[in-house]
Amino acid sequence: MRYAYLIVGATSLLLGGIGIFLPLLPTVPFVILAAFCFARSNPAWERRLLEHPRFGGHIRAWRTRGAISRRGKLLGIASLTASAVAGLMLLDAPTAYIPAAVALISGTWIATRPDS
Repeated sequence: MRYAYLIVGATSLLLGGIGIFLPLLPTVPFVILAAFCFARSNPAWERRLLEHPRFGGHIRAWRTRGAISRRGKLLGIASLTASAVAGLMLLDAPTAYIPAAVALISGTWIATRPDS
C-alpha cells in the first residue's frame, strides 16, 4: 500500500502543479490529497508540503478544522457558477442540468466549511 499512496501522492502533486497554470484545475485540493498520501508513504515529503510557505497553511487548516480560505471559497463557487452557466447555455436538456446540479451541491458544501 505504501507504493500506491506514493504514486497517488506524486500524481496529485503533479496535477496540482498543472493547476497553477490551468485556471479550471484546482491546485490546493490536489496538494492536500498529496499530503494525505505522503503521510502514509513518505513522511519527509509530507513535512516539505506542511512547511511550504504557500500550501502549508491550507493543508494545516484543512486537517485541523476542515477549513477553506474565504478567497478559496469565493473562487471555487465562482468557478462552479461559471461552469453551470456555460452548461446551461451550451448543452441540450436534460444534460444541461448536470453542471448546475453539481455546482449547487458542491457550492453548498464549500460554503458550509469554516473559514481559515
